[in-house]
Amino acid sequence: MFFALWPPERSAARLAQWARDLACISGGRATRQETIHLTLAFLGEIEAGRVADAAAAARSIRAPAHKLLIEQAVYWPHNRIVWVGPQRTCAPMAQLARELVKALRRTQFVLERRPFAAHVTVIRKARAPRALPPLPRIDWPVDEYVLVRSVLSSEGSQYSVIERFPLQGRS
Repeated sequence: MFFALWPPERSAARLAQWARDLACISGGRATRQETIHLTLAFLGEIEAGRVADAAAAARSIRAPAHKLLIEQAVYWPHNRIVWVGPQRTCAPMAQLARELVKALRRTQFVLERRPFAAHVTVIRKARAPRALPPLPRIDWPVDEYVLVRSVLSSEGSQYSVIERFPLQGRS
């Protein structure tokens, strides 16, 4: 289970096409359009009874709506992924991630200790590309975040949204 930001369908389609085109050059596996997301907090496997605790913690968060800027593409050689995201995490997103982690820890969830890094993985198992092509223009308004269940299948991870949490100023 994890909390995430999900892009509008059109934005996901543009990112998926960009990733497929790049994967033809760099190899690797492009993220499927329907699974493109930005993880805010990863819970891992949790007991069924704890899902309500995670949702209650998320409902306590008050954070502003904002936009996710997709400004750069980066290849990380240590784990062979290509990701896209902002140059810097904007203050509202950093606040959302920070408040969510605090609320989950108060509810006794054990989370990673590394700092939040706003990124969207678009290719896994990639070779280092000579150059990354220009990114398409992406409009990604962030007016909610979601709690997601991930189930591994022969086609890869299958995600289902358990609950949606609106942000303040949602249009």
